[in-house]
Amino acid sequence: MRNIAAITAIVVGIVMAVAGVITWVVVSTTLEDQRITVSDDATCAAGDGVNGPISAYCQADIINQHTLDITGGKTYAELDREDPNRAVAMDSAFLQASLFTSVVAFGVAGMAFVLGIVLTLIGLALREPVRAARHSGT
Repeated sequence: MRNIAAITAIVVGIVMAVAGVITWVVVSTTLEDQRITVSDDATCAAGDGVNGPISAYCQADIINQHTLDITGGKTYAELDREDPNRAVAMDSAFLQASLFTSVVAFGVAGMAFVLGIVLTLIGLALREPVRAARHSGT
């Protein structure tokens, strides 16, 4: 049973680690293909291309600041239906949500990678006593 658990942990760990790396690369490449640049007045990553979790977060944050400047500090839900800035606020909310979704995707990819490595190490550790016992003749 220990051997089955070890092999399962190793296989699942490797699959998770590979899936984490692939997800990170796909999200990064997809963002980079959009050719988004963090606004020069952003508090972080100003002028950088959006292709990672930090630059995506920074761009979402500055979009929010720009929108609040345009709407007088009001969010989409707070604006009157007739307010001409409501469409700007709606587009802003959509863009922010998209960027924050990519930030979450990077987090999940990173977590999958780390957990995959941990599971692989646990699997290898579970197999080690079995090998040692076989070599010692017990």
